[in-house]
Amino acid sequence: MITFSVIVPTLNEEKLIGTCIRHLRQLDPDVEIIVADGKSDDKTVHVAEKLGAIVARSERGRGYQCNAGAARASGDVLLFLHADTKLPPCAFVQLRPFFQDDKVNVGVFRLALDVKHPVLNFYAMCNRLNSVLTRFGDQGIVIRTSFFHAIGGFPNWPLYEDVRLLQKARKRTHIYLFPGTAVTSARRFVENGILRQCSRDVWYMLSYLLGVSPSRLAVKYDGIAKKKKSAC
Repeated sequence: MITFSVIVPTLNEEKLIGTCIRHLRQLDPDVEIIVADGKSDDKTVHVAEKLGAIVARSERGRGYQCNAGAARASGDVLLFLHADTKLPPCAFVQLRPFFQDDKVNVGVFRLALDVKHPVLNFYAMCNRLNSVLTRFGDQGIVIRTSFFHAIGGFPNWPLYEDVRLLQKARKRTHIYLFPGTAVTSARRFVENGILRQCSRDVWYMLSYLLGVSPSRLAVKYDGIAKKKKSAC
């Protein structure tokens, strides 16, 4: 039987990680759960260990963290999941038949956000299109372990490590859209303003595709976040 390792990159997610782990256990009690922590300074690691998850520690940054988690994984298939994203019911039951076919190497779920708004509904609908612009880690990246290592895993980037992984995968195989919908938190849209955050996401993505380095974009992104905190 196909086995799964779920890798959850975290940074100060003590409020979410417990719910995430319990949700995964409800979907499949036998699934391997790996919390890939980037030096949290809250109780994220303590909560994860208490609930029986494997903890993989690494440098901060999702690329580093996801690769560290993958190095600890024993499953046939890796599922990279954000702590604020919930998988659809019966996710693993639905995924197993796909990965019994050797031609299936990678895919994502449909996306929905947990706040209803016309702009966010359109944003989620666009993620159903098969394009480099519409495939992200928010959807849950499900990838055969052998294929993940064959394409070199995630780049150790501060941003767009998920986009780059899927770009590399797209050159070698089809990226499937699996049945069911992953529901992710709209907290950054609510906190920053829906239109403002959508515009920012599009601008950053286009900048990346035009060749601006993820490191440079991350500096600008962090600068905006710091200004927001200082204004609070």
